[in-house]
Amino acid sequence: MESKEEILQNFGRILLEAIESKGISIRKLALASGLEYTQVQRITKGKVNLELSTVIALCNGLEITPAELFRHWNDH
Repeated sequence: MESKEEILQNFGRILLEAIESKGISIRKLALASGLEYTQVQRITKGKVNLELSTVIALCNGLEITPAELFRHWNDH
């Protein structure tokens, strides 16, 4: 079983890949999702244990579903 830290780092990597695949910046995602830039930056680094509502906001900002975001979970 993955540790909490590994889970957060894995999510951060997946989120960063999604950001890069959309060709946007962390700052643009923060604006689109209604979150602070520093919060999104910390999430991509695996430093934040986020709530489901934050995951949904990030997905909305990326214009993808949570399923699309998580489909690469086992690749990491």
